[in-house]
Amino acid sequence: MCFDLDALPPVAAISGAAVSHDDLVLEASDGNRFAAFAAIADEPSGAGIVILPDIRGLYRFYEELALRFAELGHTAIAIDYFGRTAGAEKRGDDFEYRTHVEQTTPEGVQADVAAAAARLREQGATAVFSVGFCFGGRHSWLAAASGHGLAGAIGFYGRPAVGRDGSLGPTQRAGELEAPILALMGGADEGIPVSDVKEFERALEGAGVEHEIAIYEGAPHSFFDRKFEEFADDSDDAWRRVISFIEQYGGAKR
Repeated sequence: MCFDLDALPPVAAISGAAVSHDDLVLEASDGNRFAAFAAIADEPSGAGIVILPDIRGLYRFYEELALRFAELGHTAIAIDYFGRTAGAEKRGDDFEYRTHVEQTTPEGVQADVAAAAARLREQGATAVFSVGFCFGGRHSWLAAASGHGLAGAIGFYGRPAVGRDGSLGPTQRAGELEAPILALMGGADEGIPVSDVKEFERALEGAGVEHEIAIYEGAPHSFFDRKFEEFADDSDDAWRRVISFIEQYGGAKR
């Protein structure tokens, strides 16, 4: 399960925060043009956030999340994955994303992350983080092994093990990760067993990678959703950990 189309981040908007936003089309090093959404803090903290959505790509949930980061001073860019196969135009709720997900590659995703990170640095970010969810959580951690110079990589319920396509995951590539890792996982996630999360933790420890892993007992995949009121405390804790992680490794102030 990933987020429903009417899902919203379980983070309250900050009234009166000075933020602007814009729809973007970015270009990766391979010439791919892809959609993105930028939320820009009027009083930036110095931290920039690349948001990697779930398997459906860019939609409202991630635009709203970008705004929540910007309200705290952290300029954020949420990216779409499907520029190579679906173009860079805005899409409706009926978009058939699954065939496009199957055509993504780790290299393509990371090329797009690099373009977003470069844009954030052009806008003054001195510490860039990746934050991903589900499909994006996995690729957020892998971004730490992709030469982007990240200050940290954050993933909500990403798959750390070998992928369904046989690709090596963050667990197998732990020795290549060049940034601190934050993992926020559901203890009742039917698709990602706790044993896989523990193996990821052991791999990070063995590789000497700074890391923090939180497993929320009883929480399912995609628990970070305003509609899941029974997991509100877990979501609040996860958000606090995200902001503290950014402050710790990016020198950003809330």
